[in-house]
Amino acid sequence: MKIFALFLIVLSVIACQQGKKEAEPTEKVDSTLDCHPSGGRAQMLLNSANSDSVDVNTSTTELSDIDEEAALEGVSDSSIEGMVMIPAGEFMMGGEGPLALPREYPKHPVKVDGFYMDTHEVTNAEFRAFVEATGYKTIAERPIDWEELKKQVPPGTPKPPDEMLEAGSLVFNPPPNVTDLTNYFQWWAWTKKADWLHPDGPGSSIEGKDDHPVVHIAVADAKAYANWAGKRLPTEAEWEWAARGGLKDQPYPWGSKDVNQAPYECNFFQGTFPTSNLVADGYEQSAPVGSFKPNGYGLYDMAGNVWEITSDWFNEDYYKTLSNSEPTVNPQGAPESKYSGAPFAQQTVIKGGSFLCNDSYCASYRVSAKMPLEVDAAMNHVGFRLVKDISPQP
Repeated sequence: MKIFALFLIVLSVIACQQGKKEAEPTEKVDSTLDCHPSGGRAQMLLNSANSDSVDVNTSTTELSDIDEEAALEGVSDSSIEGMVMIPAGEFMMGGEGPLALPREYPKHPVKVDGFYMDTHEVTNAEFRAFVEATGYKTIAERPIDWEELKKQVPPGTPKPPDEMLEAGSLVFNPPPNVTDLTNYFQWWAWTKKADWLHPDGPGSSIEGKDDHPVVHIAVADAKAYANWAGKRLPTEAEWEWAARGGLKDQPYPWGSKDVNQAPYECNFFQGTFPTSNLVADGYEQSAPVGSFKPNGYGLYDMAGNVWEITSDWFNEDYYKTLSNSEPTVNPQGAPESKYSGAPFAQQTVIKGGSFLCNDSYCASYRVSAKMPLEVDAAMNHVGFRLVKDISPQP
């Protein structure tokens, strides 16, 4: 969300200074594609420098900036406690059902080896154990490094005021009325001191939510935790294979039952997005892990609740490079990030949708759904789960 967003902001700032109409993104936003800003972190940061009505800030880092020593200190014993074995198999990866998007095609055969996977998303309690053992600070808890950030944006980009460079994260906060669903900046707000311990910003907490998925997690945070736990992030192919739970050609982890049909199979947004959540499933935001039935492999929340980070770069053309006849074995994803909606940012694939997904917007509780997430982005509906390789038999 930072490089492309900063580019857009530069255009808007220049236009404002020259008394011209505010510049608009060249990529039209499709409301069925992305339920959170891609390339928007710094855009909101710099917009706030010219407006008293928005309280925004950010933090940034490169993946290489992970404090490896802190992440590895007190490494826990490798085990498969809380995991299930996902069998090896072959499947057609990609779009399922009428809501599938162009980014989910073409379908292509994929073969994956067996692996272990966490039965549920990493919880607040589990992440707290990691933080207490290592002293790790998440991306959302770190102030932005302007000297580093300005190297990745057009020369002459104005530096925002120092008070805008404090730590923070994106929080879902819709206004009473929304008429333009293509403008997701209406319901996403940068909030100072929003992080995994304060998911809705200052004054909020995770007290009583030890069994909820940890959120405001960036890719670097998930990788640091994985190093400590002796695990790794799943590839997109592993995640999708596991989400299918042994079913073939079905749109959801539970099969073909409409997501809107009660009793509900996952935690999602019922009502009129983004202003009227009926909370018919019982959860306005995240739900305790395991609140809904598992899929055929015993995995909980492979649809809804919170988005889950994978290890693959998001590349909208990647599927086109794979064979549609011979299976690709254990694909590791595209060699580089490519997303026309935010061409200057480095994006990874996230899967599964969240408590904000709705058929009228995003609809990403489908097994084939995927969305880009900038590597240093953190939000209150993004978390993760991990996998572990099966040790070869002697």
